[in-house]
Parts: sequence; structure tokens; C-alpha cells
Amino acid sequence: MSGVSVNDEVVAEYNNIKLGHKYRYIQMKISDDKKVIEMEKTVEQSTYEEFVGQLPDKICRYAIFDFEYDLADSGQRQQLVFVVWCPDTAPVHMKMLYAASKDAVKRKLVGINHEIQATEHSELNKGEVTEKLKSKMYK
Repeated sequence: MSGVSVNDEVVAEYNNIKLGHKYRYIQMKISDDKKVIEMEKTVEQSTYEEFVGQLPDKICRYAIFDFEYDLADSGQRQQLVFVVWCPDTAPVHMKMLYAASKDAVKRKLVGINHEIQATEHSELNKGEVTEKLKSKMYK
């Protein structure tokens, strides 16, 4: 536990993406004073590749992406994916704070079923994420 709290706006925007599919993704950060997880951005239109490409090289972030994929036998699916982005190039104290605060986010954002922790863009490969989501459906 890091003692970092989650801003009410984060919960409200999460509900907008979860219930209304209002955004393609939302992105959150820990405030400069290291006390609150706050909204950084909401994006209505984006491909998964654009989302991955915009993640900063030296800064950690949390994000929720409304991921669409195709199941050949039963059509299109959408799942919310919680991304914990902590690149290797981020300062160690920042990576530790984001790791310690992750559970606070998950407790507040009810219904997160899929989590991906990534330290480099290649770990967010769309094909691999799709396979992870498909494999969870059949367990």
C-alpha cells in the first residue's frame, strides 16, 4: 500500500468507458505531489497501435483500453484491459510507487478482469493480447 488515493474523476470516467463505451481509452497518472491517481486523458477515437505508441518512454502510467477482437466462431468481442505501464527507463522510485499503488486503482475500478503489465512497447503486442483474452474466455 502506497497511501495514494484514487480521484473520483477516475472512477467516473472509468464508468463512462465501462458502461457506455464512450472512450477508446482513458489514461491515468500519479499526481506530482504523489498523493492522488488522477485522469491524464480520455480518448474517444484511437487504434490499439496508436494507444501503445503514445505511451511515454520514461514515465509510468495506468490506462484502461476498450479492446476489440474477433472470435472466429462467435464474432466480435470487447473487453476492458487494464494496462500498467512502467518502462525500464523510468526512475526506480516511480516504478515502485506505481507498483505499490496498482491495487488501489483496481479496488476502485470495479470489474477489471484483464491486466497487462508492460515495461516496453513490444510487451503490448496486439496479437499476444488478443490470445491472452481468448484463452481467458475458455478457462
